[in-house]
Amino acid sequence: MRSSLTLVGTLWAFLSLVTAVASSTSYFLPYWLFGSQLGKPVSFSTFRRCNYPVRGEGQSLIMVEECGRYASFSAIPSLAWQMCTVVTGAGCALLLLVALAAVLGCCMEELISRMMGRCMGAAQFVGGLLISSGCALYPLGWNSPEIMQTCGNVSNQFQLGTCRLGWAYYCAGGGAAAAMLICTWLSCFAGRNPKPVMLVESIMRNTNSYAMELDHCLKP
Repeated sequence: MRSSLTLVGTLWAFLSLVTAVASSTSYFLPYWLFGSQLGKPVSFSTFRRCNYPVRGEGQSLIMVEECGRYASFSAIPSLAWQMCTVVTGAGCALLLLVALAAVLGCCMEELISRMMGRCMGAAQFVGGLLISSGCALYPLGWNSPEIMQTCGNVSNQFQLGTCRLGWAYYCAGGGAAAAMLICTWLSCFAGRNPKPVMLVESIMRNTNSYAMELDHCLKP
C-alpha cells in the first residue's frame, strides 16, 4: 500500500494527530483553572467544572465533589467563556479533520498532492489561530462572581488572585502553537507531486475510455 505522503509528510501526519488530540483533549477536560472553595479544590475549563457548592439542610453550603458541564450554554459564568467555548471548539474540530485526512494520506495513494497538503496546512493555521484566540479570551472571564468566589474574591480580568492556571490550558495553547508553526510549515512538503509518467498514463487511459464510449455510441 503506497502512501501519498513524503517522508516529511509522514512526520507531518504524526504531529498533526498529536497536536489535534492534545488540544481537543485539553478542551474537554475541566483543568484550565485551579482554585479552592469551602476548603475543597475546585477546577474549571470553559464549559465544565469540578466540585461546586449547593444548598444543604439549614441553607448551609456544602461542596459536591464531582465534575460536570454547566446545565446550559447560558449558564457558563461569563460571555468571554461562552465565546471561548465556541471558538476553541471550532478550532479543535478543524485540527481533528485535518489530522484524520493526513493519517488517511499515509495509507491511500494519490490522496494528498503537494497543493492539497498546503491547503490543509492553511486550515491547520486557522484552527490553531482559533484555539489561540480562545486561550486569549479565557482571562476576560476571571471577573465573574463564580470565579471570584473561588479565587478569594480578589480576581479580575487577567488577575487570578489565589487561583492558578492548570496544565490543560497550557496544553491547549501549546497544541495550537505547534499546529500553527510546525505543522503548517511541514505541510508545504507533505504531499507528493504527480510523476510525469503517471500523469501521461492517466491522460491516455482517460482518452482511450472516452474514445471507446464515443465509438460505442456511434455504432448503429
